[in-house]
Amino acid sequence: MIRNYLLVSLRNFWRNKTFSAINILGLALGLACSLFIFLWVRDELSVDQYHANGPQLYRIMERQLYDGKRIAFPATPGLIALEMPKKFPEIVYAAGYSWDEDLTFEVGNKANKEKGRWAGVDWFRMFSVPLVAGSPEAALKSPTSVTISRKLAENYFGSPKAAVGKSIRIDAKDSYQVTGVFENIPDNSSEKYDFLLPWEDFLKRNPWARDWGNNGPRAYLMLRPDADVAAFQQKIRHFLRTYNKGIDPKKLSRFDIELFVQPFGESYLHSETENGEITGGRIEYVRLFSVVAVFILIIACINFMNLATARSAKRAKEVGIRKVVGAERAGLIGQFIGEAVLLAVMAVMVALVIIWLLLPAFNQLTDKKIAMPFAEPDFLLALGGVVLLTGLFSGSYPALFLSSLRPVKVLKGTLKFRPGAALFRQGLVVVQFVISMLLIIGTVVVYRQVNYIQTKNLGLERENLIYVPLEGQLLPKYATLKQELQRSPGIQAVTRMGSQPTDIGSSTGGVDWEGKDPNVSIEFSQVPAGYDMAEVLKLKMLAGRDFSRAFATDSVGYIINEQAARRIGYKNPVEKPLTFWGRKGKIIGVVQDFHFQSLHEPIQPLIIRLGEQDGYGNLLVRTQPGQTRQALASLEKLCRQLNPEFPFTYSFADQEYQKMYRSEQVVGSLANYFAVLAIFIACLGLFGLAAFTAEQRTKEIGVRKVLGASVTSIVGLLSKDFLRLVLIAIGIASPVAWWVMNRWLQNFEYHEDIPWWVFALAGTTAILIAFLTVSFQSVKAALMNPVKSLRSE
Repeated sequence: MIRNYLLVSLRNFWRNKTFSAINILGLALGLACSLFIFLWVRDELSVDQYHANGPQLYRIMERQLYDGKRIAFPATPGLIALEMPKKFPEIVYAAGYSWDEDLTFEVGNKANKEKGRWAGVDWFRMFSVPLVAGSPEAALKSPTSVTISRKLAENYFGSPKAAVGKSIRIDAKDSYQVTGVFENIPDNSSEKYDFLLPWEDFLKRNPWARDWGNNGPRAYLMLRPDADVAAFQQKIRHFLRTYNKGIDPKKLSRFDIELFVQPFGESYLHSETENGEITGGRIEYVRLFSVVAVFILIIACINFMNLATARSAKRAKEVGIRKVVGAERAGLIGQFIGEAVLLAVMAVMVALVIIWLLLPAFNQLTDKKIAMPFAEPDFLLALGGVVLLTGLFSGSYPALFLSSLRPVKVLKGTLKFRPGAALFRQGLVVVQFVISMLLIIGTVVVYRQVNYIQTKNLGLERENLIYVPLEGQLLPKYATLKQELQRSPGIQAVTRMGSQPTDIGSSTGGVDWEGKDPNVSIEFSQVPAGYDMAEVLKLKMLAGRDFSRAFATDSVGYIINEQAARRIGYKNPVEKPLTFWGRKGKIIGVVQDFHFQSLHEPIQPLIIRLGEQDGYGNLLVRTQPGQTRQALASLEKLCRQLNPEFPFTYSFADQEYQKMYRSEQVVGSLANYFAVLAIFIACLGLFGLAAFTAEQRTKEIGVRKVLGASVTSIVGLLSKDFLRLVLIAIGIASPVAWWVMNRWLQNFEYHEDIPWWVFALAGTTAILIAFLTVSFQSVKAALMNPVKSLRSE
């Protein structure tokens, strides 16, 4: 019997090749889209989940109270991971962990920039980073040791075994001995590095990190398996009060620091905070695209349901005959659902071919290295589940409808559909276009916001601006470097800054001024900068002046932004006293607010101090428009001359800025593709239904043409019903899309509004596409010879 059902199904597919092709293509595209999203979501959810001690790993978070507002972040004092295990028996291991840095590795004649970090001695005992040479206990024990990846070991020494015991000169200063080689960090890790240096070396290089009042590095803990995490949170909450001697206990109501922990496995997807609590992060995109995947698959399944139900008249007699000869309803339901599952299997095979062809482009778009996981049982089970669910969902209503037909009525003549069946099909069309409209509007809003981010006037000019790290001999020779560059072709102006001007992350509460309310503690962002800072960044000075060599007192002179001026409260702030980190000075200038952090955040009060002699930072070079190539040549020549032991590296300000919004750019691109596919899949179903409608009304069209009806009137007759459904979908989708996208935009402190024309554009697009889709079949039917129409059965 199964063989018979299979033959009947294949013959039916072949007899209705056009509709079968539409069904398979629509389902295949929907499945391919959904599988792409499934692979992306699966990869996102797998990040940091491979650590054997994962359930016991946590990162320490700080919650600070500033001026009545709570903020939370993962930066901690540099000594906290060394001190906490002494106080809390719940802690098995603890390790400090720095930000990543590019350091120059030199072995023999090889010298390259390598990206790595500093970590505590327990790092390899906490995290599943297998050592292929060396031991976890000794790898980071010596202050002059370095642990490198397999990739670096093979690049510099030929093999991991040959690397152990060898020396690497770092930043043309100190030599470090390789004490371990670890396996290359997997792609599904949020912490990427090619080398690790010991924590003792980090504290030596950064003496400020020994001060309990300073934050910067991160700290990770491994708790005992039986530890009560909630109780531990309460125990560590006020741990820093003992060590932050500078905080007056009477002032804790206006400023305090609390500690809490976040599971390490959650930190990648849950990295955003609000009012001192962890609120979301990339998990929002995971949820969003999971919903999109379901929606697209629903659109594809609706196509099948619509077409199968609409064409049931063609199979009505088959059902009637089968029932007359004794077929049970359950058997008929099984047959039609089986056909749907078979069609879903064919669609999956086509979808897998599509994924195989497009996966490299998808990886490039999303910055992933996803491979088809055919060898993994969970993927195969998920794939089988998708096929089964798709077949059951898409074939359920047609199967129930066809199996319910009464053989007496069917065999007497042509099957007449009840109004309910037509309404059901129309409802499915509305659902398809509601989902498509949601995606179209969402795409337009995301595109506008991404474009807004990329083109917004930040208050500084990032075009024609180059960053060069100040390292090696460029630091002591900075004055010479600047002087020579200012005489070089293609270069307009030169300065320095402690960080990139669009990513200033350092902040402090150590600011005082005359008349300051003792009950108020305000957080100020701060950055050191050199002379000519305002000229290079094209900042607008609202009052006062930039730093100048003509004023020796500028060593304790401060430039503030508008937000800082408002919070300080001076009516005319220039020349007014200001104390920063205990250094008494005065305000020499007020600069117009500019965006020095993500557009997700409001502009914070900013203090810029003179850092002409600081031992770190970036060289900022403003090039002449259209002369970037000449400027880079001048830069490279001079840097190699003054700093021969370091490779010349640079970056463009606009490219570094765009990297900050890579997630939004990926979301925008994916939304574009998914919206186009969704509307295409919906139109495939509309195309099939229009063809079926035209086929059903062949004689009516013939009669109308004989009586003098024009092609235009016939096209309008056949199109108006479908266009009415699209209009209903627009009316439903528009308010829903406004609510969803408005919530998404609230993630940005600075964002575009949603103008009315976005909905008009999306609605017009949907109507136009639907009209073109339906018109193709309508025109074809209207142009048919009426003689043939009236002769057809």
